[in-house]
Amino acid sequence: MKVLLKIFMVLGIAIFIGFPLFSMTYYTMVRTSTPGFCSSCHEIRFAYNTWKSSSHAFNSKGIVADCMDCHLPAPQDTWNFFYAKTTHGIKDILVHLSYDDPLQEYDHEENRQKAYASIKNDQCQKCHRNILYLSNKRGAMLAHRSVLYPRPGYEKKCTDCHQNLVHKAKGFYQLGQM
Repeated sequence: MKVLLKIFMVLGIAIFIGFPLFSMTYYTMVRTSTPGFCSSCHEIRFAYNTWKSSSHAFNSKGIVADCMDCHLPAPQDTWNFFYAKTTHGIKDILVHLSYDDPLQEYDHEENRQKAYASIKNDQCQKCHRNILYLSNKRGAMLAHRSVLYPRPGYEKKCTDCHQNLVHKAKGFYQLGQM
């Protein structure tokens, strides 16, 4: 009887401590995973503004790809997702705190190139799945085929061709037709 009582007490304490801890962690992850939260740093405001007028936020289909969709692994890959989210967050905080004047010292183009280099094709293909069969676009079909089925030594990334979709400074912002 005492063993059963100890098991129930340990289980009760684990639930009493574990559930709130899990809930707070989950709530924190959800709240810090929005474009609005990402743009709360001055350095990221430029990226946020350019994203808002891009096809990833404003398109005829009404689909929105936010910061996490491109810059983090899929949430189903839980450990890699949490690791990448944590390292990105720590890096952003360190950058924000280490510069005397972050708006002047932060090189957007250099960091944009680093971000493009780190984005894997799988991250693009989370949303862009049917890229081989684009009607009336034979050139795009052939280019996408060379990315999906590369010859050895000729591997390409989606961002090799698609670099000017998001986070590119423009003299004016033209929204697509709906």
